[in-house]
Amino acid sequence: MSTTNFRFEGSEMNRKLLMGHPSGLFVLFFTEMWERFSYYGMRAILVLFLTSAIIDGGWAWSREDALGLYGTYTMLVYFSPILGGLLADKFLGYRRAVAIGALIMTLGHAAMAFDTPWSLYLGIGLLVAGNGLFKPNITSIINGVYVNAQNKKDGAFTIFYMGVNAGAFLGILLCGYIGESVGWHFGFGLAGIFMFLGMIQFWLAQKIFGKIGLSPSETVDYVDAIADADEQEFKTEVVPAKVQRDRYMVVAILAFFTIFFWAAFEQAGGSMTIFASDYTDRVLEGDSATIFRIANTLLTVVPLIIITYVLFQLFKITFSKYKFSNLALGTSFAIIWVIVIWMLKNQFSEESTEIPASWFGILNSFYIIAFAPLVSKIWESKYNPSATVKFGIGLILLGLGFGILAYGSASIPQGAKTASVSIMWLILAYLLHTLGELSLSPVGLSYVSKLVPATKIGVMFGLWYIAIGLGNKAAGSMGGMIDKITAEYDMSTFFLIFTIVPIVAGLILMSLTPVVKKLMHGVK
Repeated sequence: MSTTNFRFEGSEMNRKLLMGHPSGLFVLFFTEMWERFSYYGMRAILVLFLTSAIIDGGWAWSREDALGLYGTYTMLVYFSPILGGLLADKFLGYRRAVAIGALIMTLGHAAMAFDTPWSLYLGIGLLVAGNGLFKPNITSIINGVYVNAQNKKDGAFTIFYMGVNAGAFLGILLCGYIGESVGWHFGFGLAGIFMFLGMIQFWLAQKIFGKIGLSPSETVDYVDAIADADEQEFKTEVVPAKVQRDRYMVVAILAFFTIFFWAAFEQAGGSMTIFASDYTDRVLEGDSATIFRIANTLLTVVPLIIITYVLFQLFKITFSKYKFSNLALGTSFAIIWVIVIWMLKNQFSEESTEIPASWFGILNSFYIIAFAPLVSKIWESKYNPSATVKFGIGLILLGLGFGILAYGSASIPQGAKTASVSIMWLILAYLLHTLGELSLSPVGLSYVSKLVPATKIGVMFGLWYIAIGLGNKAAGSMGGMIDKITAEYDMSTFFLIFTIVPIVAGLILMSLTPVVKKLMHGVK
């Protein structure tokens, strides 16, 4: 299929373009944005809350126990989509599954606003269940929109990934700030408010997708049309059964190496958060504090202005038909602006500034918002590398980021529980980690959608997320060893483990490029 021979599916309004893509993509962009706000906002403060002293409102758990729960939770978050994908494929349809999942997650965040053990575990259980319905099926809707525009998918998923990280950026920033400065459970509760508003705006605008994402019983003809389009896309294959088997093998190879990536990358919510909290000099005074306040203001306001601009562009297209959805979305942004202005006002009124430990997590999201458009253009250009090269680059960059942390922590004595190293090491590490993530994560979703038949896409996204879940559990288990490794060796040794393993995995995967290209049978 040539780059000019494509057609976007959905309603007539969906075919009105914004940034070269269907307007419905941006409905999904903002829906995913608020879901990621809730997830990453809660994730940013979970370990900090569990390990904080009781006098500070925490539960005084050990680092190992806190990271163990963190790893189990994030693993289950990625395991549950396989069931959610099956339910959507067979019964619910993608759109209904997304809406129900969002409602269940809203209830989960509401439960976590209460300071009791039962509410914590109930909240986590609801978040896992709701995520299983939400996560694989919102990406399946994108696949339906682009089923006859395969060459636009990489760019579409990269733009969608900007929505993921816009939500993560705001969630970490605001839930983290409120959780650390006002109260942990206020931070958990704030996450639920925006999950609810995201659900409302999606439900009220869902007709923009036409028949895409409805249940199979409602769209028999549409499902058949997608299957026909999928067959048409690969009509030149000599032995289509054999071809699909080989493509499944490619998904399996990429999924295997994805485990290594997330086992290291997800230290961001675990050991890297502990490193920021206990081993980094976060108190700034005088000129340093002023510089940080100015930088933090720009870091916060500029991306929010950009996202708000995209919001208004979407309003121009969709407000006439989906005004109540737009009003829910506009209300959510009005609340965000009020909280941001209040937060920045408080920071400028202080004599010195203590950077919240959760703040460093926003760097990942900021870098993605900054670099995703450039990477998207590269993936749509003649310089677009193969899947294995993209994945290999991602793993190597991730390892180099941990190499910076290993170097930066060289001065920390063996077994030390606290230290005060420069914040620059975390800032640089997050930059390399983010560039690695952009090379791997959104591209992985795109390749799954290209390599798998459209009628199996929900289930296969679920299987893909199982691989990510295994990586997340490994991240919690390995991160929980921080005290043991630093006691027996030192902090540099701990981070060197996450330096060497991803780099070696990336080099091995890149060496498999000729084999994988052959198995892909022409998929670009």
